[in-house]
Amino acid sequence: MLVDSHCHLNMKEFADDLPQVIANAVASGVSLMQTICTRSNDFPGIIEIAEKYPEIYASFGIHPHEVEKEPLLSIDEIVSHTNHPKVIGIGETGLDYYYEHSERDIQRASFVNHIHAASRTNLPVIVHSRNADDDTISIMSSEMKANAYRGLIHCFSSTRELASASLDIGLYISIAGIITFKNSDNLRDIMQYVPLDRMLIETDSPYLAPVPMRGKRNEPAFIKHVAQMLAQVKCLSMEDIAQTTTENFKKLFSKVR
Repeated sequence: MLVDSHCHLNMKEFADDLPQVIANAVASGVSLMQTICTRSNDFPGIIEIAEKYPEIYASFGIHPHEVEKEPLLSIDEIVSHTNHPKVIGIGETGLDYYYEHSERDIQRASFVNHIHAASRTNLPVIVHSRNADDDTISIMSSEMKANAYRGLIHCFSSTRELASASLDIGLYISIAGIITFKNSDNLRDIMQYVPLDRMLIETDSPYLAPVPMRGKRNEPAFIKHVAQMLAQVKCLSMEDIAQTTTENFKKLFSKVR
């Protein structure tokens, strides 16, 4: 069985056929999915999905693209959204200096508050990092020294330096469909270095459909293509990848029952 550790099932792309999308995932061997929050006002709809389907869990957080559009949430406000039994993670949060839809100072302040909430609740923080390796490493490392927390870098597509720093402080690394892309040789090389017992897989759907589904709306059923490529990179069987990444997910997201 496979786990899609990061998808966005509340997005408009799934509005017309979400039950079929979930049925497709289950038929493809996906036993668990985590649907990720990126904005406060999306949270009620995300919880509604998680409550309706036993295979689906949720997170709470504000994406770095969105933090300038919302009041900066305090640590207490973030923590208050995590009491629901199906909320298993905090995020997605982090830094994005590629699009810079939000000012960098606001992104950094929000990121730190999410990490503090993760430390307080012992829920893993789900980190987005794009074109921001230095600040991501600096914040994660300094916060880990001050207040230990658990977490992962989601949809990893960055440098070996970020991978190494994340592993050094105990974080996991999650791989999405980018690993299947023709021009992702460098990413595949980095994944040879990352220990399998620190890896998760995800779709980040509806975005980033993997080969051979490029050009289509991504969905959790397509996680098998990410797993197949990771199996090739690691010279392991699909069964090994499925078993280990599922165990890793349940270890990190330990609130899952």
